[in-house]
Amino acid sequence: MLVYTVRRILILIPLLFVISVITFVLIQLPPGDYLTLYIMQLEAAGTTVAEEEVEMLKRVFGLDKPMHVQYFIWLRRILIYHDFGRSFQFQAPVSELLADRVPLTVAVSLATTVFVFMVAVPIGILSATNQYSLLDYFWTFVGFIGISVPSFLLALVALWIAFKQFNMSAIGLFSPEYMDAAWSWGKVVDLFKHLWIPVVIIGMAGTASLIRTMRGTLLDELRRQYVITARSKGLPEIRNLIKYPVRTAINPIISTIGWLLPGIISGEVLVSMVMNIPTTGPLLLTALLNQDMYLAGSIVLILSCLTVIGTLISDILLTWLDPRIRFESIAP
Repeated sequence: MLVYTVRRILILIPLLFVISVITFVLIQLPPGDYLTLYIMQLEAAGTTVAEEEVEMLKRVFGLDKPMHVQYFIWLRRILIYHDFGRSFQFQAPVSELLADRVPLTVAVSLATTVFVFMVAVPIGILSATNQYSLLDYFWTFVGFIGISVPSFLLALVALWIAFKQFNMSAIGLFSPEYMDAAWSWGKVVDLFKHLWIPVVIIGMAGTASLIRTMRGTLLDELRRQYVITARSKGLPEIRNLIKYPVRTAINPIISTIGWLLPGIISGEVLVSMVMNIPTTGPLLLTALLNQDMYLAGSIVLILSCLTVIGTLISDILLTWLDPRIRFESIAP
């Protein structure tokens, strides 16, 4: 398993390089750039921009160089100086803009992932072991609601209920007194007090989907001959369920960690905008709309790294949970 883990980590290096190239190219594909939009805004306001001033602004923003040169300058700054560049729109270093938002995004994503698995797996087991019962129909109905209702609509409903029924505001991740305060134990506690609302809302779709997946895979395992044989030999039902079918049925659930993270992050964008959560989602949307390439590219690169790491974690967990998987025996 150690050999497999090291091999997978080494594979991540060229993979992340390819991801960074694709990210930078995709962000540059739309016609024009930030400077074009900036000049259009000035001209719309009645300000005439001379050609000499345009050339000067291009040199200031580094837009006078070819795209591949801009990419390697950006990549060199990241690898050597840990500098993600400067945001054109906010006129500030990208690292400063992301200093608070990336940790909050990671916290929301990890908490949502834990919530999804802690809720979906037990409910999926209950639903499969009580097939066609009232309990099974209830969770099937809840699952369809969670999949079909958009997260931002759930966020709006939650805000209305919190205000109307409890006379409280569910906007943001912090109370007003901790909004701009430095990090402390009190601020961390306050974060956890507010974190559960967006976690439940963002995780609803993923939870509903995994419930259906867990139910289906476990039903297939419960009908297999080894389960029937173990039951006929008198193995206790709970041990027969947990030790063999659940351990096998959970494999597809573990393998979804890699694509569950980007799904959570993409679903978080609208929820964050509705609930005024200071994560990377709204900032990424603003950067893309304004073609702020260094800010948008850095956010996409960081989120892509989280996705790749999530896939690595899911693969390692699969080798640990399922003894039939022997990646070490596969030749590189």
